[in-house]
Amino acid sequence: MEPGDGRLDPAHPADDRRLLPGPAVPVRNGHQRRKRGSQVSHSTIAGTGVDLDARGIRIEGTERVVLCASLFYFRLPREQWRARLEQVRDSGYTCVDVYLPWNFHELAPGRWSFEGRRDVAAFLDLAQETGLYVIARPGPYICSEWDGGALPAWLGLDPDLRVRQHEPRFLAQVTAWFDQVLPLLAERQYPANGPVIMVQLENELDFFDCEDRAGYLTALRDQALSHGITVPLIACSGQGDIEGATGDVPGVIPACNFYPDDDSPDIEPEVRRYAQVLADRDLPLLITETNRRHRTLRRLLASGASLIAPYLQSSGWNFGYTPSTGNWGDPANFMSHGYDFGGYVSSTGAERPEYAQAQLLARVIDTLGSRLALAGSSVPRVPVTADFPTSSSPSARDLDGGGQLIAVPHLGTAGTAGTAGTAPGTAIVNGVPVAVAPDSCPLMLADVPLRPWGHDGTLTLASADLVAAADGVLTFSSEVALTVVLGGNRVEIPAPAAGVPERVTVEGLTLVALAPGDAVRLRATQRDGTVRLADASPLPSAAPSVEVRDVRRRPAGAHEEPAGAHELPPALEALGVYRGRGTYRTTLDLTGVDELLLVGAADIVDLSVGGRVHPTIAGFGAAQRVDVREAGGRVGVEAVVEIWGHANFDDARLPALRLGALRGLGSLWTVRDVTDVSALWAVHGHWAGLPAPLRGLGGWSSTRVGIPVTYRREIRSATASALHLRGVVEPVRVSVDDGEPRTVHREDPWVLLPAGTHRVSVTLPHHPSGGGLRAELLGLEPVTDWTCAVQNDDVLTRFAAEADPADPAAPERYDIRLPLALEPGEEAWLDVDLSHLPPSDKGFAVRPAGTQIRVTGWAAGECLGRVWAGDRPAFSGGDSNILWIPPGWSGLTLLVRGTAGPGNPELRTLRLEYPDD
Repeated sequence: MEPGDGRLDPAHPADDRRLLPGPAVPVRNGHQRRKRGSQVSHSTIAGTGVDLDARGIRIEGTERVVLCASLFYFRLPREQWRARLEQVRDSGYTCVDVYLPWNFHELAPGRWSFEGRRDVAAFLDLAQETGLYVIARPGPYICSEWDGGALPAWLGLDPDLRVRQHEPRFLAQVTAWFDQVLPLLAERQYPANGPVIMVQLENELDFFDCEDRAGYLTALRDQALSHGITVPLIACSGQGDIEGATGDVPGVIPACNFYPDDDSPDIEPEVRRYAQVLADRDLPLLITETNRRHRTLRRLLASGASLIAPYLQSSGWNFGYTPSTGNWGDPANFMSHGYDFGGYVSSTGAERPEYAQAQLLARVIDTLGSRLALAGSSVPRVPVTADFPTSSSPSARDLDGGGQLIAVPHLGTAGTAGTAGTAPGTAIVNGVPVAVAPDSCPLMLADVPLRPWGHDGTLTLASADLVAAADGVLTFSSEVALTVVLGGNRVEIPAPAAGVPERVTVEGLTLVALAPGDAVRLRATQRDGTVRLADASPLPSAAPSVEVRDVRRRPAGAHEEPAGAHELPPALEALGVYRGRGTYRTTLDLTGVDELLLVGAADIVDLSVGGRVHPTIAGFGAAQRVDVREAGGRVGVEAVVEIWGHANFDDARLPALRLGALRGLGSLWTVRDVTDVSALWAVHGHWAGLPAPLRGLGGWSSTRVGIPVTYRREIRSATASALHLRGVVEPVRVSVDDGEPRTVHREDPWVLLPAGTHRVSVTLPHHPSGGGLRAELLGLEPVTDWTCAVQNDDVLTRFAAEADPADPAAPERYDIRLPLALEPGEEAWLDVDLSHLPPSDKGFAVRPAGTQIRVTGWAAGECLGRVWAGDRPAFSGGDSNILWIPPGWSGLTLLVRGTAGPGNPELRTLRLEYPDD
């Protein structure tokens, strides 16, 4: 046992000085005990107390495998920061990675905030006090399904500014952000002043079309160095393109994000390849994001990872207007108020079964210590076969000092009691049959010298996790029978029952087998195999939900701030609304007009024409045809446009999914005529000669299936027009007047054309049947003379926090009972009294139920989030049907808006639930 490493020592079973509170997890770092003011040498890779090379990660000279959980201060109430950090520590993880969202701290151009929930310095200091390392990820772009990927919304107002490029205007904005945040990180670097052991520049740049990666990353690196960042600078690749993520810039260390199918048999060879690629550069494999399932994490560990950072192990919330519209739909969706992808801690702080799996894996890593941390990635030296689905090429680590750690995943599932698949499978390891539980991945030891643990022999094979080791005793965790081969002795130990350890002594060595639930509570092991366990945590008791019937309706809504008159609808950002909503109003003569065309609107548009409220439009900027045949004459037009969130990813298929795209009404047009232009296209390509044949669009016949063919024709229109390519399946390329081609997708198959005559070319992969492609031309006139008003998130939040302005002479007029019926387009502000409810240490989940309504909630002066019932786009994240009131947050105010759709708008019930999952 290495002195001071916190392993369980059977010779000192009562010594708990080195054990953290809660579940038995040894202290694996001591940086919280260092005094501030230590000297830090200036290097990006070595000499800072954090050194990286092909053998792994060394922190102040000690080799470590680092388990890291993502934990985001901006998705939690400040009151819960310490408890969540302690929860990560008690899981056995030694590090948290944390994004620092630029637009969470710069609320408007030049308006900075680092107070309250934005006090990231306080969060980092708490991490240090808790005993955790930190990987800081300040962007400038973070993705994270966060509004705009953290890029401020107003950047899109400058047409010459190009985000995530080596471009002066963008870099000037980044400099302003880095000038705020990098000194804060530099002051809290490890080991001198804090817990920060690495700083990430950018995020998954290999997904983005950056024109000068080397120049861009060099600029970010130089800014970090100029601000005194001395810990390693890293950049993660999202799809394995190391050069695409780092630009191969010296001093920027590549990391990898892996999101495999957990049941894939091919994870190991892919990960080993990257481990070798990086080892050839004298670097370790740093996995900065990956899946949360520990069966998979074990496979990554065995394949050579020195840092394993599953993304979002500790879940949280997207408060207010901070969720994104993003890349998890087909092609898009809205991120929910809950931000939860099934990590080991739920959004409300409840520990899931994976939490215990984290503790088990941490114990294995801790027990093997530097022997594992210095181990190279390899494959088993002994034959491994199985009668169950497993890896196509298992991985092993060549332990420092001899022997191997072999991962043997059972990719079958346990099923339910009495069904097939519940029995363990059998693996043959070097000719020895061993049991492997379904849905598990034991880390088996082979040919490991035991001298470091006080025994002269060699552990030829152990088929289960080694969770503690010291002089004369080895403690394993297994849910099935355990096989140990020691010298010439093969020992079969029955599957241990909960609370009943199994013990056997072989050649003077005591072997102890514990059930996994006991292994995570292990405090100490005596030389005779007697174990001491921590008390089991009590199971939470389910609390009944409460249905709220009585609410108080306010007589008026939040005021609008006038935003001027405009010839054409401006972007909301141009009106100073970066989060919130705006209203656009005009009058329009619809005589002889059957439809309107709405182009570029985002995110949520409630359009009323002549008093008729149309179904909500949430098309992510795609052109939308609006039937107005029932209107006629001169009518009023009103559009309430709400920002759900800016795109967190760059997706060219829809206009509002482009990174940096603005929000607002876009442009509205009256459609004056519609002409079919599917015929008379000249064919160019394949064997078409001169004069070019004339065919219908897509109608050329050829054996060259899939090879692009180009169709050209002139299109004339006396007004602006829109070319609609109906029936597009695969993307097609369209150019106008021999200009730069643009790609048109089935999600938005439109091309706007100015008035005049234009040469249009459409290039598409050839399909023998023609693919059913049609083309029509819509003659357009712009709708002009708009008056705008806005309500940004600050205005709405201030109003929600105000006292009820009900008429004191008739307060009973505003006390109502649910259900509440609304008209489409009608809004109601409701105050809900929660003072009579018993307190909850996990807060309350508020579940509004109804049809055709959107509900926004506020508590304690802060916007909680939004819920949408009825016709709506796809959602992802956590439970999209609840709002969460954190414990201690007082009051509840709801804004309920009725929308048009198949049902009548109605808030039927409001249920408050006590989270316990």
